[in-house]
Amino acid sequence: MSEKPATGEDPGKAEQKRLPEGTSTGEHDPRTDTSPGQELRPADSPESEPATDKPPEPVQTTSETEVRDGTDVSVAGQGAGDHTATTAAAAEASPTTSSPRVEERAEGEGSKVTAESDPDDSEDDSDTEQADSTEHSGEPSSEQPRCPSQPGAEHEEKTAVGGPAPAARTGPQPEQSLPQAPLELLAQLTNTPPPPETFARTIVRRLKVWTPIALALAAVLVAVQAVRPLPGATLELAGGASSYIFDGRFDIPWPEKGQGAVQAQGMGSLGTFGEQKPVPIASVAKVMTAYVLLKEHPLKKDEAGPSIEVDDKTVQDGMSEDESRVEGLTAGMKYSQQDMLKMLMIPSGNNIARLLARWDTGSDTETAFVRKMNDAAEALDMKNTRYTDPSGLDAKTVSTAVDQLQLAEAVMRFDAFRPVVAQPNATIEGLPQQIVNNNDNLLLAGLSITGIKTGSNTAAGGALMWAAYKTVDDKTPLILGTMLDQRADGPDPNGANSLTLVKDNSKKVIEAVRDALTSAVAVDRGKVVGYLDDGLGGRTPLVTTRDLKILGLPGHKLDLGLDDDGKALPHTAKAGTGVGVLTAGSGPDALQVPVALQKDLADPSFGSKLTRLG
Repeated sequence: MSEKPATGEDPGKAEQKRLPEGTSTGEHDPRTDTSPGQELRPADSPESEPATDKPPEPVQTTSETEVRDGTDVSVAGQGAGDHTATTAAAAEASPTTSSPRVEERAEGEGSKVTAESDPDDSEDDSDTEQADSTEHSGEPSSEQPRCPSQPGAEHEEKTAVGGPAPAARTGPQPEQSLPQAPLELLAQLTNTPPPPETFARTIVRRLKVWTPIALALAAVLVAVQAVRPLPGATLELAGGASSYIFDGRFDIPWPEKGQGAVQAQGMGSLGTFGEQKPVPIASVAKVMTAYVLLKEHPLKKDEAGPSIEVDDKTVQDGMSEDESRVEGLTAGMKYSQQDMLKMLMIPSGNNIARLLARWDTGSDTETAFVRKMNDAAEALDMKNTRYTDPSGLDAKTVSTAVDQLQLAEAVMRFDAFRPVVAQPNATIEGLPQQIVNNNDNLLLAGLSITGIKTGSNTAAGGALMWAAYKTVDDKTPLILGTMLDQRADGPDPNGANSLTLVKDNSKKVIEAVRDALTSAVAVDRGKVVGYLDDGLGGRTPLVTTRDLKILGLPGHKLDLGLDDDGKALPHTAKAGTGVGVLTAGSGPDALQVPVALQKDLADPSFGSKLTRLG
């Protein structure tokens, strides 16, 4: 606790702090000794400077509150040197005593005594203070009263032990600065204010940023476009060369009832009549049986093929009187596939059709073979056809004239088939008699008829699939026709009269078509018929290398087309280079002539490569 000032002491003088008991101030520092007769002067007074050549040390005055042994002591007006001496003395006297710093507050806790030094105090004040300090510590005090005249003496802090401590941050922390815009940063570096933002400056700045990027992308695009593979070239017909129509008019002499169809090889359809609805086809179904057999077991022309053994069921079926059959067979006898094909197609043996179906599948029934027949019909796009037996005797085996015409075109491509159906009769070793064709009167009519198959029964009436040839100029096309559902008036046991009717009606059609068949030049040599398109906008004219001569009937229309003929189209070529064919008609037998480039085919330009989008 603080002691009262001595008697006679000025009350306005500051009361010095006492060190805690047991604390020594150390050796006497003459700088802190205030001799009698000496007057305490401010630090900045000229008289207070020592008479030495050494520059005066700066004096730092602080106002600090130290807490020792629970007693608040206020020290004022000590210089830097006084503080050092006092601290050292305190450390010597009490090495375990700590002096924590306590910041001054507006409102203190407990009682604080603030000692102020009066500039008018005499040296008696110093002696009295030293005496008081000695009474408590036992040693002379090294503390010196603070001179209030020293600048900044108030509110400065110092630590009693351990040297000066860093000042605590009491103000608001500085905010972290955001990244500055390039122009603002440049203005700070050059000490030049940034120019005002305008629309023009914004555009210029953006151009400077994006122009190099755009140029780089453009360079990449140019390189990619230049090395990309060229698109495939195509052939295109010229506008006026898509078809050709024969002069004149021709009407096929169709019967009033039933349905029929005619086509010529390479010319497509020449005409149809009647409603194309599925109807029973009788023995015409055997054409599909032969087709499946030859696909499963191909034969060359006049080749005998494998041997096929006659079984007991075939012999029994040959004794039936209500269907066409081959008689005189014996079980165990063997015939070649070629001979079996003749017995199937010429006398139309139902028992032979069933035998071949079982032999082909290795089965005791014809079911598996019938399934093959329907699969083949589907493959030939015979949409209105359904087979239920290999002979056609079943009335549920149905088809149309157009569907059967598709089958006729396919089966007549077999070299082993055409000679068989063109025979009016045949002799087979092992049979008791010659076999005779039901359409022998047509085959011998002088109309170049070469088959194909008749069919008749009560359900189907009369049916016929036929083939004939006609030579025109240097060409001999195959003419094919079918006629179904021909029914004779009156009684007709097993369709015998209807068979005669269908052959007569078919003969009229065959004669008329053969007589009317003519030829014409559809396209002259050297005429521009189309273009080769390089896919980049370049089109090179194409011309025929010879006349396109076609066959047809008066009023008949043939479609024209360009085809690459299975060859890759070039990107560069000389004039006259063949690049494809011009076709007339449809199917693999369509008439055709070569086409060539009218002028040189140049490589696409760099500009067209660069600007292509696809």
